[in-house]
Amino acid sequence: MDYKNSKAATTTVTYDKNKIEAPTGNIYETITILAKRAEQINSDLRSELIEKLEEFATYTDSLDEVFENKEQIEVSKFYEKLPKATAIAIEEWLEDKIYYRKPEETQE
Repeated sequence: MDYKNSKAATTTVTYDKNKIEAPTGNIYETITILAKRAEQINSDLRSELIEKLEEFATYTDSLDEVFENKEQIEVSKFYEKLPKATAIAIEEWLEDKIYYRKPEETQE
C-alpha cells in the first residue's frame, strides 16, 4: 500500500467515537484492530526507510571522519513528515479498508 499518498491527518484530530466503534460495536475491539494495523503500517514504513537509507550508506572505519549525507537527511525528513501509523490506520478504518475477523466466528 502507498502510505505516502495517504489522506490521513498529520496533526492531532478528534474523531467521533460512534463512527470509530460502529463496525464492531465495541470500542476496545476496534482499538485492538487499529493497534494491530498501525503496527503493520509502522513495520512497513520502517523497513522501507531502512532500505532507502542503505542506498546512501557509507561504511568507513574511521570514527574521526563525520560525514553528513544530504540525501539521507532529506529521506529522513520526508518520512518524518508522513502521517503517523495510527492516523493512517484510523483513516483506513473509517474508509472501510481494513479486513478483520473473529476467530471464534470462523470455526463454525
